[in-house]
Amino acid sequence: MDTLVSMRVFCLVAELKSFATAAQRLRISPAMASKHVMQLEKRLGTRLLNRTSRRVSLTESGALYFEQARQMLDSLDEVETAVSKATVVPRGTLRLTAPVWMANTIFAGVLADYQARYPEVCIDIDLSGRLVNLVEEGFDLALRATAAPEEALIARPITSVPFYLVATPAFLKRAGRPKNFADLSGRPLLHYALYPGESFSLNRNGTVETVKLNPVLRSGNETLLHMAALEGMGFAFLPKWLVTEDIARGRLVHLLPNEVIFEGRLLAVYPSRKYLSAKVRTFIDFVAADKRMR
Repeated sequence: MDTLVSMRVFCLVAELKSFATAAQRLRISPAMASKHVMQLEKRLGTRLLNRTSRRVSLTESGALYFEQARQMLDSLDEVETAVSKATVVPRGTLRLTAPVWMANTIFAGVLADYQARYPEVCIDIDLSGRLVNLVEEGFDLALRATAAPEEALIARPITSVPFYLVATPAFLKRAGRPKNFADLSGRPLLHYALYPGESFSLNRNGTVETVKLNPVLRSGNETLLHMAALEGMGFAFLPKWLVTEDIARGRLVHLLPNEVIFEGRLLAVYPSRKYLSAKVRTFIDFVAADKRMR
């Protein structure tokens, strides 16, 4: 059997988590698809897939092999394209995961402009908010707002993301507008569950001031916190991109605008620098260069 063909079969089975679906897409029988994977396992001397009657999943060795094989096949496809077209054209499906709050008009505009420039790329984006395993789940790239990405992944900084302290005018009329940072102590907070703790610190010329707010709602979904803030439920720290329009229209008030209380970093995270496909490379470069992301 052709090892290259077997690698393509294995990668598709791993991505779709199904021999039958992969076989149908490749127009071969499920038995032939299984034979290709078994040939690879025999050649490598290790099991690549766990098989049950209901589910196919990668073993630890399989996840490692899948990451390298998929990158190599993407690179090979690009070489073939380069030979035939004299240039590498980004194409295929770009599987991307990003925070829930990136479901906003700014990022939608960036996606639209990228796709207009590279029409052969289909963007498949997951905004579920969960921390996906890029290799095991077959994602090309993640955009993550974190200070500590996993050590096994490559992270490229894209931009800083200020989080604004906001509340509705009606809520402020009822609860009172904070005069300064210290005045936030004990105030009702719509708390983002992934933020560690309920205390926030402000560093002024080396002097650190800390306040603790009182959570009245806790959630890992920024969209829910945004909606609760618009309902006047309490104070919220929300990404600038999510609330800019609300502030401009008077639905929310940006409080203590001269204080940078919390700022995150948006990173492009991917499994390896080796064999980085054109669709991944161009997307990262495009997003990093777009002024709307500032």
